[in-house]
Amino acid sequence: MASRPKKAYLVLENGTLFTGQSIGINGTTEGEIVFNTSMTGYQEILTDPSYNGQIVTMTYPLIGNYGCNIEDVESHRPWVEGFVIKELASLPSNWRKQETLVDFLKKHKIVAIQGIDTRKLTKMIRTGGAQRALITTQNDDIKSLQKRVKKIPSIVGADLASEVTTEKPYRWREGIYGWPKGYSAKKKFKYFVVAYDYGIKRNIMRSLVSSHIDVLVVPARTSWEEVLNKKPDGVLLSNGPGDPAPIEYAIENIRNLIGKIPIFGICLGHQLLALALGAKTFKLKFGHRGANHPVKNLETGAIEITSQNHGFAVDIDSLKGRAKLTHLNLNDMTAEGFSVRDKFLFSVQYHPESSPGPRDSRYLFQDFIQMMEDFKGK
Repeated sequence: MASRPKKAYLVLENGTLFTGQSIGINGTTEGEIVFNTSMTGYQEILTDPSYNGQIVTMTYPLIGNYGCNIEDVESHRPWVEGFVIKELASLPSNWRKQETLVDFLKKHKIVAIQGIDTRKLTKMIRTGGAQRALITTQNDDIKSLQKRVKKIPSIVGADLASEVTTEKPYRWREGIYGWPKGYSAKKKFKYFVVAYDYGIKRNIMRSLVSSHIDVLVVPARTSWEEVLNKKPDGVLLSNGPGDPAPIEYAIENIRNLIGKIPIFGICLGHQLLALALGAKTFKLKFGHRGANHPVKNLETGAIEITSQNHGFAVDIDSLKGRAKLTHLNLNDMTAEGFSVRDKFLFSVQYHPESSPGPRDSRYLFQDFIQMMEDFKGK
């Protein structure tokens, strides 16, 4: 006789309680609860370092239907604090499947819950904003849990990038996935780029390598002098988790690199670059997370459907006189990109490397190459 699923509880900062079933390990986890609107890509989401400090809710009602494998990961391990879904697929099937989602969650010691009304939860986050939350299988004293959740530290003001960055520099050689050979390996390169790791996704590095760029990934605290001493053709500022404002060492390093070398910023890197220019950032009510966000390229008029994952944004008004706004989010009219052409820098708030998500914006890696060429010829 099959054992009955273990009960699990999700408690929000506003006191709301959801009761469901555990699909991960037994335990308790805490963080800021957010939602992602992607229909697929849960494995990439689980392993995206930008989710450090957060419990992720999937809005699509059925998750796990194609299982997991060792290839579709964006880091060496998952970074989410917890995982919330409506319903777990009972019979996952895919020719690339190597294990089930439950196997993956348990192997990586992730606390997760299914069987709750994720539509209600998502509407609550949209109305009340992202908030602190916990998932537990260990405690059914609801009043004590409601007290505990209010003591969870906020991600505002926390340097989460230092928790996910690499400890030492490394070279990346793997290119973008292609069937049937899998990930390509490049040996000849035309450009050399130093990538600051604030929580870098592997598909950013794969996209660079597939564009014939030799990539050296360095820790978040690497000094600007050390970067320039390596004589790269350009610098990439990666994505990463949380609030950009407290990462003062990164802002100072970027400030000293501006004008000396071409710079391309993605997501957190975009925000840090804005702060280095003297602009401001602010926390969004519930953030942008999903694979279907419309962005307008203000220079071409084209509409891109983009992959996004961020809870902070650059204040548009603060860019005036400092940078040119190049991309605009059509859902809420927030900044999605800017450039300063005479200083050879540009950045976007969204994820041109996708994974998961559409590939509309991969042209930005070619724009980076063109900027490096222009810098050489100035």
